[in-house]
Amino acid sequence: MGILQGKRILVTGVLTDASIAFSVAKLAQEEGATVVLTGFGRLSLVERIAKRLPETPPVIELDVQNTEHLDTLADRVGEHVGGLDGVVHSIGFAPQSALGGNFLNTTWEDVATALHISTYSYKSLAVACLPLMKEGGAVVGLDFDASKAWPVYDWMGVAKAGLESCNRYLARDLAKQNIRVNLVAAGPLRTMAAKSIPGFKEFEDSWPERAPLGWDLSDTVPAAKACVALMSDWFPATTGEIVHVDGGAHAIGA
Repeated sequence: MGILQGKRILVTGVLTDASIAFSVAKLAQEEGATVVLTGFGRLSLVERIAKRLPETPPVIELDVQNTEHLDTLADRVGEHVGGLDGVVHSIGFAPQSALGGNFLNTTWEDVATALHISTYSYKSLAVACLPLMKEGGAVVGLDFDASKAWPVYDWMGVAKAGLESCNRYLARDLAKQNIRVNLVAAGPLRTMAAKSIPGFKEFEDSWPERAPLGWDLSDTVPAAKACVALMSDWFPATTGEIVHVDGGAHAIGA
């Protein structure tokens, strides 16, 4: 019996098998969950990656900037599962002008895109899934520690700070429906998202040395395990929390 036995989980953001979201979906299935994926843009790619999971899950199109997609999400997911017990938000994007040391020159239009996709979508995804979570459950989002101003991260860092605040407000408002809301702040990983950040090598070079437990830049499993644990029944009274899975680097001075 796995810790997610009988649970139904929606996982967003699976684009490659190197992603945290892929590891979450894989581990969730191994722990007994029924998984549904969402994809954006290259759905055929997501469907191909989905076949690498222990069981091939359905893939549903979701553009979090598309109101129609959000309004119909519950119905479309409901065609595959009768409800949801967990939702994983693994969605983030910032235009190149919002990253890489260009903080002072980024236009509002590009900042707005980063905030809409990386921050506001946390709320909009949770609300879209509410009709399927009548018995409560858990929402888990993926974060990167926003307590500091990081090199090259720029407006994505601001978006993550907004995500952390959004997490607290969602935890407050969704508690009435017995839904827990938490974030997992992973250390830097060599994912597709990381490759889009100019100067990411600065994190690669320093993080393993700063983390007292060490840090494997290619291992998404520790972050996935935290996500799965937070969706299980083992954290019944934890909400509004940020769980750091970064080798302990967040606790150590530079």
